Amino acid sequence: MFPYTSITNRYLIGPTVELRLPFGFGVEFDALYRHFSFSSPGLTPNPSNQLPGLEQVNSGAWEFPLMAKYRFPSKVVRPYVDAGIAWNKVSGLSTLYCFLNCFSADPPSLRHSTVTGFVAGAGIDVHLLFLHVSPEIRYTHWGAQQFQSPAGGFGSSQNEAEVLLGITL
Repeated sequence: MFPYTSITNRYLIGPTVELRLPFGFGVEFDALYRHFSFSSPGLTPNPSNQLPGLEQVNSGAWEFPLMAKYRFPSKVVRPYVDAGIAWNKVSGLSTLYCFLNCFSADPPSLRHSTVTGFVAGAGIDVHLLFLHVSPEIRYTHWGAQQFQSPAGGFGSSQNEAEVLLGITL
């Protein structure tokens, strides 16, 4: 087994759209992007076996949560809960393998380029003049791993907890 190192940007960025309905209900859709990379000084793919070498993967992922939301009644600070489904799509995937020579190929660790999951969260909506500032804690459980090393030692997590800050008009 060879060690993997990973770097994940600890921020998400992207737009959000919310349809506010009567009685505190609403529907929210987000398009959130993050960049990540991982590497191993371990195995490179070969059709007949695994060879010692270097693997470097750089990519991004788009996450698309669609959630029902409920805001509790209040004037300035409104607590809320939300839940729904989310899709995660790997994009901009680039891979470099080196063994004697370097070459690019799809990483053998990519199992699913798109996964679906359940998402739930809770937060507060603070209305400041014309802005809404909404810190939120969100949990997502993905239905499958997107990445899993064929040699073992590396796999993407199916559980994700995030602290988000939304700024909307």
